[in-house]
Amino acid sequence: MKIGVVGAGSWGTALAQLLAANGHQVTLWAYESDLVARMRKTRENDLYLPDISLHEELAFTDDLGTAVRDRELVLLVPPSQLMRRVFVQLLPSLPEDVILVSASKGIENGTLMTMSQVLEEELAKAGRRARLAFLSGPSFAREVAKGLPTAVVAAAGDMAVAEIVQQVFSGNRFRVYTNSDVIGIEFGGSLKNVMALAAGIADGLGFGANTRAALITRGLSEMTRLGVAAGARPLTFAGLAGMGDLVLTCTGDLSRNRSVGLELGRGRSLSDILAGMNMVAEGVKTTISTYQLAARLGVEAPITEQVYKILEEGKDPRQAVTDLLQRTLKAENG
Repeated sequence: MKIGVVGAGSWGTALAQLLAANGHQVTLWAYESDLVARMRKTRENDLYLPDISLHEELAFTDDLGTAVRDRELVLLVPPSQLMRRVFVQLLPSLPEDVILVSASKGIENGTLMTMSQVLEEELAKAGRRARLAFLSGPSFAREVAKGLPTAVVAAAGDMAVAEIVQQVFSGNRFRVYTNSDVIGIEFGGSLKNVMALAAGIADGLGFGANTRAALITRGLSEMTRLGVAAGARPLTFAGLAGMGDLVLTCTGDLSRNRSVGLELGRGRSLSDILAGMNMVAEGVKTTISTYQLAARLGVEAPITEQVYKILEEGKDPRQAVTDLLQRTLKAENG
């Protein structure tokens, strides 16, 4: 299949590598023309995925039209807050009835839309249609690029589309399940980053494994409440895009969101932490959207609220954890 991959961060590069290894004709788009030149020369993404040799058949471009024109499938992997801007730019070059797969995890600031809602809105504005699917699940980019065994889920409203995506991405070390709960898959992939910030903060404060386990478990409950209020199915959050991705992101050393939380818990300022990163920690922006969405939906989201106050209001992390523990006592499933 002829595939264009839009976004050459670590995740986009890893998925392009996977697709090329699966025998597809893949072109990877990067915004940075100098990065494209280096990838062509060295077969390595030294900025976002260093020390990984890229597939010899993988092509590179800094031209969006070239990346998506005449493609049967386009994989979208820009940072979630840039998804709309990038998609509007590439839309005129997009083939009719192309399969669009989003692998970006986040909720847009301001509109509080998931990536499926952003894409659907822009397609409708342009009078266009496409077959949409969404890829999520516990999957660190570096491990996928190295060919380590991984399982994810492809969601689409049309199960025939989900099954096509399943076939395209699946390989000997990459297993794809299907699901029709698009909103649930997106909420799981987005909100787990907020919980990973919380888990990292607790780890940075030295609070131990008990605290981390409590945050993961109550975080899953919070994610489920929010997702169900938005129309998701609760069972989705027990799967790969919910519990699976939550555990990975809250405990794995490769998690950018957990790393940001760790540094916050150790006393560093958010601006200082972000200034030292060349990759995006999606949870920082998604916390704002999730906090506002919880208020709109009338859903109690105490972990999100405390992370928001730490990030946006400068609240002391230790006090935030104390306030979480001193909330009114209640039944676990109340």
